[in-house]
Amino acid sequence: MSMKKLKIKYITMDSQAFRSYAHEFVDWMADYLEQVEKLPVKAQVEPGEIYRQIPEKAPLKGESMAEIFIDFMNIILPGMTHWQSPNFFAYFPANSSYPSVLAEMLTAALGAQCMKWETSPAAAELEEKMMEWLKDMTGLPKHFQGVIQDSASTATLVAILNAREKHSEYQVNEKGMKWFDSFRVYCSTETHSSIEKAVKVAGIGSQNLVKVGVDDRFSLDPGQLKQAIEADLKVGNKPICVVATLGTTGVTAIDPLSEIAKICSRYGIWLHVDAAFAGSALILPEFRWMIEGVEGADSFVFNPHKWLFTNFDCSAYFVKDETALIRTFEILPEYLKTTEAERVNNYRDWGVQLGRRFRALKLWFVIRSYGITELQKKLREHLRMAQELAGRIRETAGFQLMAPVPLNLVCFRYAPEGVPETSLNTLNMELMERLNRTGKIYLTQYEFIEKQQVTEDTVVVFDEAHYIKNPGDRSARGGWGQKYADRAHAVLFSTATPGDQAHHLMYARRIGLMEGMDESQWLTSMGMVL
Repeated sequence: MSMKKLKIKYITMDSQAFRSYAHEFVDWMADYLEQVEKLPVKAQVEPGEIYRQIPEKAPLKGESMAEIFIDFMNIILPGMTHWQSPNFFAYFPANSSYPSVLAEMLTAALGAQCMKWETSPAAAELEEKMMEWLKDMTGLPKHFQGVIQDSASTATLVAILNAREKHSEYQVNEKGMKWFDSFRVYCSTETHSSIEKAVKVAGIGSQNLVKVGVDDRFSLDPGQLKQAIEADLKVGNKPICVVATLGTTGVTAIDPLSEIAKICSRYGIWLHVDAAFAGSALILPEFRWMIEGVEGADSFVFNPHKWLFTNFDCSAYFVKDETALIRTFEILPEYLKTTEAERVNNYRDWGVQLGRRFRALKLWFVIRSYGITELQKKLREHLRMAQELAGRIRETAGFQLMAPVPLNLVCFRYAPEGVPETSLNTLNMELMERLNRTGKIYLTQYEFIEKQQVTEDTVVVFDEAHYIKNPGDRSARGGWGQKYADRAHAVLFSTATPGDQAHHLMYARRIGLMEGMDESQWLTSMGMVL
């Protein structure tokens, strides 16, 4: 990538200088996005290397933008990890897009503080409409109301605070946690670390976060959840919130929402759904099986800034009861009072922050620019590529697929013949670090708990269930497709124990729902009628 210097040098920054520099900056941004894959995807610097290049003291006199930009190119850019690079496969996607970047430029130019309707009516009403668009696009219940938060971490904190207040009859906000030290929150062992942080911040304490075991699909086990709740009730603890995850960070596991919702309803517990990553897939009708039972949820979050081409930060948070949400956060000093309060949404009362960015603008630009059909097309292509990679891994000697691939995350490891199991983690960490040091690819690790590992047979059946309705898709994947179709049939009907067969049928049901089939249809297509 060429390191162009700015052509124009101004001593002071006035309107004309701003206009000229802005044109050059846009040209640089376009060049950067076109050529980002040529840069080392992971920053190739040592700790402190950037810090040491920055002067100890701030300058007494202003410097020209040309000088500042040279330092940006020489100091800052080499220390950046390039999340928009096609070689970035670490953590989770944070995909941006041209329409989103353009909208962010306008947002910065407007410089609006959108804390309430009066401070920027267009920002508040566009946000309200964008939440309605997303609700419709993803199939969420029509009575849900939405607000944009900065991240799913914040949204989860908001949900837990809301649950805390509801179960204390809004007394914790007034009196503190002294009389409410028995609150309990539940999630799976695979749930994101932000849940534990939220429990700490909310004053509930990490010791009161109950991490429920998972099945060998890495999904929260409803039976264990029910047992944990009943055990707490017997000793006088008060269950207040369950966090179900759609698309866990480690393996994109999908918690069984419908079963969890029934448990929460039975015991009167707040149900928060963390779909930060996987929620974007709900714009695909064939993935709506993930939210079967969502009408039983009290709150739901997903991040358009992960998989809907919208710049970070933009997190869509929905609640069943906005009145309870507002009651949790509303504070109304004299200087915030307005005459329109009863007729508008003042989103300052829908979360922690008073100050709010104009986040809805970029979402509006993205959805209008692409349209739902094109967004669906892109997500389906990502899903197809993930399945193709999973198939190639299965066919490559020395590599193992470590978990089902319901979405676009592929978990695998290098396991050459003759290397003992106890050495494989070290071997794979070394391999990953060597790959990352090349700057050609960026991967991150995940360590599986041995007893929770998915068997290869289960993965095979999962894959076959996904494709059973569309034989053409399987054949397009190459010779390995039919090989695993045959093996899936054998695993399910010839060699499986009754327990394993029931386990595999759970997969069949979930993927069958995604394909519009029930168990009997899936089994019929596999050559066996119930």
